[in-house]
Amino acid sequence: MNRISRFRSAMAALVPMVAIAVGGPALAQSPAPAASPAASPSAAPAPAASASPAPAETPSPAASAIPAPGTSPAPVASPSVVPSPPPAAAQTPATPPAAVQTADPFGEQFTLEPRKVVVMKGTANWDSAFDTLIDSFKALNALLDKQGIKAAGNSMIVYTSTDDSGFTFLAEIPVDQEPKNLTKDMSIGKSPEGKALKFVHRGSYDNMDNTYEAITNHLDDKKLEAKDTFVEEYITDPLKTAEDKLVINVYVPLK
Repeated sequence: MNRISRFRSAMAALVPMVAIAVGGPALAQSPAPAASPAASPSAAPAPAASASPAPAETPSPAASAIPAPGTSPAPVASPSVVPSPPPAAAQTPATPPAAVQTADPFGEQFTLEPRKVVVMKGTANWDSAFDTLIDSFKALNALLDKQGIKAAGNSMIVYTSTDDSGFTFLAEIPVDQEPKNLTKDMSIGKSPEGKALKFVHRGSYDNMDNTYEAITNHLDDKKLEAKDTFVEEYITDPLKTAEDKLVINVYVPLK
């Protein structure tokens, strides 16, 4: 395939959680004050003897309410202040893991099943290739819409020959019902069938050169020989999708 062989340059290669103390620092417990020494009872001095004869007996003074000597009761310890725990840190919701996109098939073995298609032949040069393909799809869709026939599958391009200036192709749309009043460059046929390798391209048609270069390298590495044709299946509608958003399956039939 000349288009594939044109591109053989090398592919470009591919919290800490802050530990929150559950409680504040423990308060240092004040040592209990030392017991104050027991108050020594005051010794009442004996009354001096009166020089008067036969002194009247002096009544004994009432005993003072002096506590018995001994250890004074320990002062009541102040209740320890229990530190209130800090407010719970607001828990940040866990970030859901990013969705992992499954890698597109690249060189996956695939079997093409033949389908009934309405076909339009065409020729294009590389400079205006995509515009020419779009015009072919528009003509086929206009035919089907006029007769109220719905497509039964994705639009396809089958490259039948290529050279340095351009290529010949078949634009195909699967149908269950055969349309009538075909133009001279239209026909009813079958899509390609047989064993092939499946590749996926995402992006504009102009950037497909990179995809075909990667396909060429894959075939060389695996020592596989392809037929002189290859198929593009437009997963996204090329008439309604921005060119840089295209998704195209590329099938390379093997010999």
